[in-house]
Amino acid sequence: MDKHISNRIGVIGSGSWATAMIKMLTDNQSEKEIYWWVRKREDIAYIESYKHNPSYLTAVDIKIPFEHISSKVKFVFDNSDIIVLNTPAAYLKDALQDLNAEDFQNKIIVSAIKGIIPDENQIVGEYLTSTYGISIENIIVIGGPCHAEEVSQEKLSYLTFGCNDLEKAEIVASLYKSRYINTIVSDDILGIEYSAVLKNIYALAGGICHGLGFGDNFQAVLVSNAIREMEYFVEVINPGSRDINASAYLGDLLVTAYSQFSRNRTFGNMIGKGYSVKSAQLEMNMVAEGYYASNCIQGIIAKYQLDMHICNMVYQILYNNSPALKEVNILAQKLS
Repeated sequence: MDKHISNRIGVIGSGSWATAMIKMLTDNQSEKEIYWWVRKREDIAYIESYKHNPSYLTAVDIKIPFEHISSKVKFVFDNSDIIVLNTPAAYLKDALQDLNAEDFQNKIIVSAIKGIIPDENQIVGEYLTSTYGISIENIIVIGGPCHAEEVSQEKLSYLTFGCNDLEKAEIVASLYKSRYINTIVSDDILGIEYSAVLKNIYALAGGICHGLGFGDNFQAVLVSNAIREMEYFVEVINPGSRDINASAYLGDLLVTAYSQFSRNRTFGNMIGKGYSVKSAQLEMNMVAEGYYASNCIQGIIAKYQLDMHICNMVYQILYNNSPALKEVNILAQKLS
């Protein structure tokens, strides 16, 4: 990819984060064409009539031409040079099922997905390289503390773009920067992606503890232990020089663990209050990535024989039906 590539961008997904992506890209002043894959045809008809998403961030006006919105994912791929993947990780395979490796050729793939593909137990970058033969140099991951709801309100936010090729990261980052979006680039693609997965599990843990009645003092200790556990994990998986206190790591963990907009914290809070996993999922209108990630990350923990006390606690509660209070009390003895 070089600097004269046409800025035709396709966004795959139609939830709150994908809708926020559309807003960020259209508010950026650089010249570009934007194509949007929206799964439901009735939602496309609604957007055509009312210029906003009927289900998510309903106050955000959609500024791209209606003819650039399609329920056909191949249409978006065929018309785009840069593809932004923005579905829940558990739904990505279904969204891409009509595509093959040829559809990904000569394209830059940007993952805004902070989760693991459940069946393959792979982060998105690994899944794309193994399934579609995409070179890792053509994959960019987006990280950092940036909730869709605050983007919709144009509150100052920061995004980190991770890629092995920093020039590509810079080019894609330039398409997002605006008066309320600051951008950072990094070559720690694996560290950023794994950290984005882990912070959802830690936010679930925080929500569980809050639902059980643990206070802010305990939450602070939990999060300080979580960032150390995150650093330990990514250093084993991908050794390298990184500042774990940077916004793509600690910043994203903090906002996901504490924010009122955090779906993972909300999900965990429901579990702590006694909801079953199924009832909590039914009540939420959005996917809590940490639920799927908790199961997937256990395979990696076992493979490398890691001591991940917080991740293990969440897994025991969600997948082995262990009482939440029992598991948090066990964890509390291991925190420092």
